[in-house]
Amino acid sequence: MKRFTKTVEDFTCAHCGAHVSGNGYTNHCPHCLYSRHVDNNPGDRESKCGGMMKPISVEKAGEDFIITHKCEKCGKTIRQHTTPDDDIDMIIALSVIDPFIFGI
Repeated sequence: MKRFTKTVEDFTCAHCGAHVSGNGYTNHCPHCLYSRHVDNNPGDRESKCGGMMKPISVEKAGEDFIITHKCEKCGKTIRQHTTPDDDIDMIIALSVIDPFIFGI
């Protein structure tokens, strides 16, 4: 069973360099949508991988969107809800990426 650990922390995005203010549920950069593979279970910070989690797709889920991230180091995929702070233009761009062209 998955458990959730609320971890409030600010970070500098390792992909785009933006400063991100965390709220305990923040798991990706709202500017470029990249994340880091730092958790085994949400918020635990126990993963030894540390790879960059590339946003590879987005889907509509009711009024929200869900981003699928894929670790560029180990290949693990995870799905995360977007937040109101996320760059809507990046979400739209991600929704029209052709996975065959980009080798995703």
